[in-house]
Amino acid sequence: MIVVTGATGNVGRRLVETLAAAGEDVTAVSRRISPADVPDGVRTVRADLAVPGDLKQVFDGADRVFLLTSGEFMAAGGDVADVVAAAGEARVVLLSSQGVGSGRHAPAFEEAVKTSSPEWTVLRPGGFASNAFQWAPAIRADRVVAAPFGDVALPVIDPADIADVAAVALRESGHHGRTYVLTGPEPVSPRQQAAALGDALGEPLRFAELTEDEARAAMSAFMPPVVVEATLAILGRPTEDEQRVSPDVERVLGRPGRTFAEWAARHAAAFK
Repeated sequence: MIVVTGATGNVGRRLVETLAAAGEDVTAVSRRISPADVPDGVRTVRADLAVPGDLKQVFDGADRVFLLTSGEFMAAGGDVADVVAAAGEARVVLLSSQGVGSGRHAPAFEEAVKTSSPEWTVLRPGGFASNAFQWAPAIRADRVVAAPFGDVALPVIDPADIADVAAVALRESGHHGRTYVLTGPEPVSPRQQAAALGDALGEPLRFAELTEDEARAAMSAFMPPVVVEATLAILGRPTEDEQRVSPDVERVLGRPGRTFAEWAARHAAAFK
């Protein structure tokens, strides 16, 4: 049985659908999940990984696990060691972050999985194309995209490609001990993302460049200060590694990753 945590998110939902379509026995886990959120035949478990009492029901019977934790997990005092111990002898595919490799994010979860799991694969995605959803209200209301660092390009990744790589690592052999850096096939700036969204909508969007202080104020409304500063550093002062296109998506899937323009076309309805 494959357990998918974070099963209602941008990556987890697609992964559950992919695994179920392949005939796998899947348990989908999230704090607010219901049977309506998953394909027929997929078991659902409402649980919080930060609550020790929830962990047994999450991992009971699992031989493979897709492990995803959010910033809320750490904020709630979640214990990494408890989660990894509860997964037992299962193969673990961990959704980490490219920031671990660059030293911007703590490596605790990766270290725990590598130390305790008999089989593991680490996925380190860069920025998600789906972060563009944050622009949807302003696009719908005023046909404007407001963002800092308008011409700094990063190879953002379609969450569907992350899910597809995870499905391969969970279902096939040969991925134990591998760390995959997952990016899109080309760097794309916020200004270029706005243009791609305009193309998907069939009308141009106005791009309004925020100052770093304006962006900091907006982000501080829903992010802890340390996350705000790390995010601004990546967006505005990325390292060479953070701007580099990784070959790992194509190595695992046998095809290039999807472009931001493809993501925008698939999700255009959210911006209308």
